[in-house]
Amino acid sequence: MPSLAEPQKRASGKQAQQGLLSGQVVLLTGGSRGLGRAIALELGRLGAAVACTYLKERAAAETVVGDIAQGGGSAAAWQADVTDFRQMQDVIEKTKERFGGLHGVVNNAGILKDKALMMMAPEEWDSVIETNLTGVFNTCRAAIVTLMKQHRGRIVNLTSVAGLSGMARQVNYSASKAGVIGFTKALAKEVAPYGITVNAVAPGYIAAGMASALNEKQQEDAKTRIPLGRFGTSEEVASAVAYLLGDAAAYVTGHVFVVDGGVSL
Repeated sequence: MPSLAEPQKRASGKQAQQGLLSGQVVLLTGGSRGLGRAIALELGRLGAAVACTYLKERAAAETVVGDIAQGGGSAAAWQADVTDFRQMQDVIEKTKERFGGLHGVVNNAGILKDKALMMMAPEEWDSVIETNLTGVFNTCRAAIVTLMKQHRGRIVNLTSVAGLSGMARQVNYSASKAGVIGFTKALAKEVAPYGITVNAVAPGYIAAGMASALNEKQQEDAKTRIPLGRFGTSEEVASAVAYLLGDAAAYVTGHVFVVDGGVSL
């Protein structure tokens, strides 16, 4: 019998979910690799038209687009820097022109520059805050008028358990992700009258994410602190994002959806 802590394969359930996001156009920042790739593929599988941004990895982004198309979905990828407001305005316009509208935004683009505070250069603070927090502002600001005019929309911001409890040697990253949580809650109150929901997803140790930067001993130590005893998968985080974009989450807003195996309990 498989462990209850392990993700279960339910092919029939996945087949039943197909089409849950049909008709939706979703903009995903940072969709070329890792968690962003998993989110893009899940949204495409569920029927959404997916517009992905990437900063440098054009080939990887084009592969994501190709994989979605191969599965019968529709996608596009555009190079854009989330720290540049005008570039994000341009991405919003291209998304609407290409797919005929915009219904959801997923802010996934982010960077890490871990270092003890006493060794951290001001530039290492600035770049993380600008990408992880100002990037969320730029993308939401560029999209919000469109969503408000149509009185419909979903915004999902990727934060982290580091934003909930803080992580040593990650003061810049933890601050940026805590800022995303505050931003999410404030914007949720602001745009609720327009039928727009704003939520955040806070991953913990994900095998293809934070956990991959740890050595073998650090990984084993980390697992002892996780009640479920394992690292999460990108697909499990992607499922949470997809839920918050769908009709089933229409009455959920301002919420931080924690996907961490219980490590933040």
